[in-house]
Amino acid sequence: MISFDLIISLSKRRGFIFPGSEVYGGLAGTWDYGPLGVLMKENIKREWWRAMLEPHIYPLDSAILESAKVLEASGHVRNFSDPLVECQKCKKRFRDDHISHTPGDIVNPNTRRCPECDGNLGEVRRFNLMFKTHAGAVEDESTVVYLRPETAQGIFINFKNVVDAFHPKLAFGIAQIGKAFRNEITSRNFLFRSREFEQMELEYFCDPQNAEQYFGDIRAMRMKWFIDLGIKKENLQFHDYDKDELAHYASATTDIEYRYGLSENEFSELEGIANRTDFDLKNHFKGYSWIEGEFVAKDSGFVPYVIEPSVGVDRAFLAFLIDAYTEDEVGGEKRTFLKLHPKIAPVKVAVFPLVGNKENITAKAKEVFNDLRKHFTTRWDDIGNIGKRYRRQDEIGTPWCVTIDYQTLEDDTVTIRDRDTARQERVVITDLKNLISEKLA
Repeated sequence: MISFDLIISLSKRRGFIFPGSEVYGGLAGTWDYGPLGVLMKENIKREWWRAMLEPHIYPLDSAILESAKVLEASGHVRNFSDPLVECQKCKKRFRDDHISHTPGDIVNPNTRRCPECDGNLGEVRRFNLMFKTHAGAVEDESTVVYLRPETAQGIFINFKNVVDAFHPKLAFGIAQIGKAFRNEITSRNFLFRSREFEQMELEYFCDPQNAEQYFGDIRAMRMKWFIDLGIKKENLQFHDYDKDELAHYASATTDIEYRYGLSENEFSELEGIANRTDFDLKNHFKGYSWIEGEFVAKDSGFVPYVIEPSVGVDRAFLAFLIDAYTEDEVGGEKRTFLKLHPKIAPVKVAVFPLVGNKENITAKAKEVFNDLRKHFTTRWDDIGNIGKRYRRQDEIGTPWCVTIDYQTLEDDTVTIRDRDTARQERVVITDLKNLISEKLA
């Protein structure tokens, strides 16, 4: 497996990811997306929307600040917590489930040791993960609000609004992408676990009798999405939860796991797919049920079940980055390149004048660059020799590089180089747009 140090180093050096608040020593669990990171992240989200936005799926962008009443009804105020232990010596805190356990721990908790200083660990306490604040000038219990810990509740509380506005028939979905916040006890492993992250979630509402079928269909659809965008099949697997692993609201849950290499078995959660039953709608809309295509305050119908595929944009970003990291040799020289699917690569094509100080060549290269940038994310590079420019583009995952040379001035042809094979072919300038469009299709 590729080490996280290599990924983190490349991410910072090439402008994908920077540590949050770095100039002031950093803020644990926060990361800033640099110019290339923003482009790649937006491409991932765009591909998710393309997969989701069928005519019967409705987009939403709900508020980040949520009323305490919403999260009381959903059970988050009461149940959304992690087990916390504190070292009696160094006073550092850790998640209990991240501390190695032995049979002796159960008999005598005092035998458990701090992973930092080897001091004794205290008793397990519950730590609520939500960020709590106040809305308005007065800070008392009446003004308590929370930064949402997931985007799902914003969808559930807008369920009736969507039904009343668009009158959809079951089955239908509501989808959104947005920020969520969790005050993790221990944020670690780069983008894998952070305190501020972005989610892509679909809540798919259906008749309870059909829920199992939709669960299976969505499960397969989501695995295919990752494979179609370039993740190697052998680096993905399903993990079906046993009954004793399920959340209190779920009747079935499957994780799509990726081989991040974070633990001994190497696979860790990438996306969760859950049958949340009717738990959420029943809690937010007591007494409502689905009757003849309407969601009304009558109890003679049924409450729709919901199938939820939920993936973190940041975890997906990390998986795509790790999976794309490749080392090989070109012309006897070692090179590092990101074998990103062209659809999610931050830059699609780079344009080079072969000789940067030749006025005619530079002018022609600018013409090509200005034409291509109308259609694709295009980068200009005229610094250093052509080999170094290729290496720079390889390392950020640019699929194609176009070079303008002396022959271009004679016959209006250019060379286009493929990132993965390093092969070059000569094409007419007027064919460039269609050629790249076909490769991106």
